[in-house]
Amino acid sequence: MNNVSKVYKLSNGVEIPSVGFGTWQAENGEIAVQSVLNAIKAGYRHIDTAQGYGNEESVGIAIKECGIAREDLFITTKLTNSEHGYEKTLAAFEESMRKLDLEYLDLFLIHWPNPIAFRDNWQEANAGSWKAFEELYQAGRIRAIGLSNFHPHHIEELMKTVTITPMVNQIRLCPGDTQDTIVDYCREKNILLQAYSPLGIGKIFEVPKMQELAEKYGKSIAQICIRWSLQRGYQPLPKSVTVERIKENLEVFDFELEAADVQLIADLKGCVGYSAHPDKTTF
Repeated sequence: MNNVSKVYKLSNGVEIPSVGFGTWQAENGEIAVQSVLNAIKAGYRHIDTAQGYGNEESVGIAIKECGIAREDLFITTKLTNSEHGYEKTLAAFEESMRKLDLEYLDLFLIHWPNPIAFRDNWQEANAGSWKAFEELYQAGRIRAIGLSNFHPHHIEELMKTVTITPMVNQIRLCPGDTQDTIVDYCREKNILLQAYSPLGIGKIFEVPKMQELAEKYGKSIAQICIRWSLQRGYQPLPKSVTVERIKENLEVFDFELEAADVQLIADLKGCVGYSAHPDKTTF
């Protein structure tokens, strides 16, 4: 329907499941382990974590216990803000691999472009991290490399030193927060857009227009959001710890939103707030 695929192809030919499972705020321990196990049981094959989430060990346990072959899973983690620069990035990667207990990683992202610790030299720090990313990629330790929360000016700086163009940019994309300038830029560069917080951190469930659309299509508000994300060409990463919602969030391939409704949802400006500007963050 509407050319929405269950798999996207990155610029290097690597395939990535079009709906991923987010683990932000899934507390390390039984909650995170069980939520990832439930997600894999429900049919998710793409799991997204980060060094900064503090739950890589739990994701690793779930991967080991799920009974699905490693090559059938797509695992992403992200470089935390304190570890930018060449040497630190290499060490941080090894620590992630130890915690995840993996032989290789499917996708590694620089989580934020301009952390407070590197505000005076973020360009140099990102260039160093990316050099480490490229080496790990060329050594076969990572299948794809990319960015998160990068605006065009951050990517332009990075492009001055890269030999491998980023394949992904994971940004906040949800109803009313479409970050069109970044989206257009990434599309021109053939950089896949991953959508974190596709449900607007839960605030979307209070938006009357979304309730109307859910009734119109006979679907949940979450399903409307995820389907909208796919029809916009994003790759949504919904997160839940509830079994029924985990399953429901993947059941988005049996209906299609009308073009007018896709636009209507995009135009709900600020209905769930806006993304933080990476040059003004305090972490």
